[in-house]
Amino acid sequence: MSFEGRHPAAVITAALVCGAALLVPRLRWPVAPLLVTVTTAWWGWPLLPLFAVALFDLAVDRRARVAVGCAVAALGANLIGYRATSLWTAQSYASTLLLPVLAVLVGLWWGGRRRLVQALAADVEHLRVESQLREEAARIAERSRIAAEMHDVLAHRLSLIALHTGVLATKGDTLPAPVVERLGLLRTASVEALTDLRDVLGVLRDPDATPADAALTPVMRDVRELVDEARAAGQHVELITDGRPEQAPTTHRLAVHRVVQEALTNARKHADGAPVTVRIDYRPPATLVEVTNPAGTPRTDTVGSGYGLVGLRERVTTLGGHLNAGPAGAGAWRVAARIPHPLGTEQNGTT
Repeated sequence: MSFEGRHPAAVITAALVCGAALLVPRLRWPVAPLLVTVTTAWWGWPLLPLFAVALFDLAVDRRARVAVGCAVAALGANLIGYRATSLWTAQSYASTLLLPVLAVLVGLWWGGRRRLVQALAADVEHLRVESQLREEAARIAERSRIAAEMHDVLAHRLSLIALHTGVLATKGDTLPAPVVERLGLLRTASVEALTDLRDVLGVLRDPDATPADAALTPVMRDVRELVDEARAAGQHVELITDGRPEQAPTTHRLAVHRVVQEALTNARKHADGAPVTVRIDYRPPATLVEVTNPAGTPRTDTVGSGYGLVGLRERVTTLGGHLNAGPAGAGAWRVAARIPHPLGTEQNGTT
């Protein structure tokens, strides 16, 4: 098949214009499809590859009906187009019908796949952001719990200081005047500190929480009570301790209580019936706690947030320690924390 006169230049020019229109994003709809359809309707098979690209783009953008309309219009109008390059020659029937159909079908598949990938990527990003928000909420909740516990403990101790200094001040007639004056200053300072502490930390308490006296009960509980409760609930728990709780700061004892509590709860949920070993070392230079359990039967009647370990890690990190939680081989699970003692505690061995 050959061209005559100036027709080859005209076909090349039309192809270049159509290709440029397909490459410019702003012209891809509706200028490029319309331009390619018109030129293909007139010039026929030289523009057929570009026409297939235009149909593919329309199908990818979910304009399948427009693509079919353009195909019908171009093929129908080509019957009266330039005869030398007509689509309706005996040699080009197959490509004339097959190429537009394949372009539309492949475009529909590719567009669906791209939208699916985009939707999955959006879901993954949404889950990532949601996970970050949940972890941050768990950290904030643990910080609030720590603040509330410190409020209870420090308020209790400051109250004792104020009480004892007040009692001693009432016996001023038997004490030297400088001592009585210092006791008065100490009592005033302790009362003011207690007031400031309540103002600063008291607002962090949950409005629905129990009163302060009741809140002190779980704060100051011994780990043995947790173990006894777990045993009463049917868990097989072995407790191994080194040193005395008094050898560790109060904040460490609170952290140990929370680590053991969370680890025993997780063991009940995920390894029901498996024995649990709790090891605690209160002695300087660091408070150590380790809870391990072998594989067991997961329970299906419990639902948790799954972010308890995030809160524990936040608590231990705040105290300058680190917490590890993960598999320990053969299906076992291990939760371990190490919290270094303050310098004064290491030297004295007590709080």
